[in-house]
Amino acid sequence: MSTEMNVAFQIARRYLFGKKNTNAINYITGISVLGIAIGTAALILILSVFNGFEALTKKHLDAFNPDIKITSRLGKFFDERPEYMEQLGAIDGVQNFSKVLEEVAHFEYNSRQQIGIIKGVDNNYFEVAALDQAIKKGKATLTGAEGQTSSVIGNGVYTSLNISLKSKLESLKISLPNRRKRGALDRDFKTRSLHVSGVYSIRSEKANQYVITNYDLIAGLLDMRSKCSAIELKLNQNAPVGRIKKDLEQIFPSNDFHIMDRLEQDASVLKIMNIEKWSSYLIFSFTLILIIFNVIGSLWMIVLDKKKDIAVLQSFGASKLTIRKIFVLEGGLISGLGFVIGALLSLVVYALQKTIGIINVPDGFDITSYPMELKLADILIIFVTVMAMGFIASFPAAWRASRVTAYVRME
Repeated sequence: MSTEMNVAFQIARRYLFGKKNTNAINYITGISVLGIAIGTAALILILSVFNGFEALTKKHLDAFNPDIKITSRLGKFFDERPEYMEQLGAIDGVQNFSKVLEEVAHFEYNSRQQIGIIKGVDNNYFEVAALDQAIKKGKATLTGAEGQTSSVIGNGVYTSLNISLKSKLESLKISLPNRRKRGALDRDFKTRSLHVSGVYSIRSEKANQYVITNYDLIAGLLDMRSKCSAIELKLNQNAPVGRIKKDLEQIFPSNDFHIMDRLEQDASVLKIMNIEKWSSYLIFSFTLILIIFNVIGSLWMIVLDKKKDIAVLQSFGASKLTIRKIFVLEGGLISGLGFVIGALLSLVVYALQKTIGIINVPDGFDITSYPMELKLADILIIFVTVMAMGFIASFPAAWRASRVTAYVRME
């Protein structure tokens, strides 16, 4: 730091913490610092809540989304070729994989009806998707107590149809379009009854509308025994996803197939959450701008209070640039002090929320208190925002201070 800058900083620090001739200036300065502190704390906590919900969403989606999902670009279904499966098993880092067959279906239970998605999976599925971690009732199995085909359903289907896992009289009926209808006497739909063995709950409305059952059953109903709608992969822990995706492109050309990692499968959900997060940041930043007007008023009054001091400094040889630097640094110090206090305040609230949950969410959610996650990048962005506003707010006062002449008429 140059000597001139150091002198300007020391004077600015003294103007901030030193006694003013008018107590009102001390109060206004204190209100400015407090306003910035509250605005800073609010910004940090709001972004932390969005981070918490994003982390929670990713955690819940992990139970339903595979590490990598392969789907066709050319249609809803594609051929299940033996060479695909052989080459998949040879890729280093692929722990397991499962073929799945999805279709929109009609569900009925005890006269209640709903449209959802039926998902047929093979025996490897529960090794690929950690759905057992999201089980709310029952257990994750596709085989009933007497060896009959069973199903695992999403919480959305379970709630809408008011399904009872203990009932022996009622079963879940699924209906799919009859693709081989040839004449007027053929039925429009094929219907099967399924026992429900478990219910899973995930923070995704779409994922909770699934009914998961045996692949062969759905393939038979759809007359698609040699096709699948997706292949889902489980990777080894810490496996290089980027390299594995490139290896998969050798088997599944990118022109014909989508190869999506875990986040890409729900990119739209995460994108919406990010839009909401940064929209909230902008709204509260505009609120912070209103608070910054207090800083402008505070600095202007300090200039009026220190006119004699400024005149003396100029008589000692201080340039107009040095005078401007003093009040620009003054605005930076007010903003910096407000940021530090606000950051410390937000850390206290964050710690209390993480340990005892002082702010609860309404009933009906899987969690009891708002989730929060601090990110250093967010704090740095808020710091730059607050400091930039503080420096900009100091320009009017700095310009006014540089206009003070060395001669001050004594009243």
